[in-house]
Amino acid sequence: MLPFAVLSNTSTKDSTLQAVAAQIDNITDRRTQNNVTASAAILAGLTLNEDVIQRILRRDIMRESVIYQSILEEGLEEGREQGREQATRKIAANMLSKGVSVESVMEFTGLTLEQVQELQKQQSET
Repeated sequence: MLPFAVLSNTSTKDSTLQAVAAQIDNITDRRTQNNVTASAAILAGLTLNEDVIQRILRRDIMRESVIYQSILEEGLEEGREQGREQATRKIAANMLSKGVSVESVMEFTGLTLEQVQELQKQQSET
């Protein structure tokens, strides 16, 4: 319940988070402490800005949390996927500019007809 304290109806959310941080410091199991810290930080993000949260809750502890690691890995995977999609579109655009047929572009890149047609439209507009 400790991470939820910052969401309570108090006028000074940062003071509440400081009290939570003090209680977290009393947790002896490091893994539990890391996970509770990360949970508190996530919930505090609903009401406080990031600078306040990082000032009160130690960032190094949050980074060791399995919750933090999971969120980080998810973000990294999303970034990698976006990078792959951008690269595929760039390759398809280059193929189109070299006169490769739409069918071949679709075959080699895995893009749909609509996606290739959108790239063609973008190229004709520039």
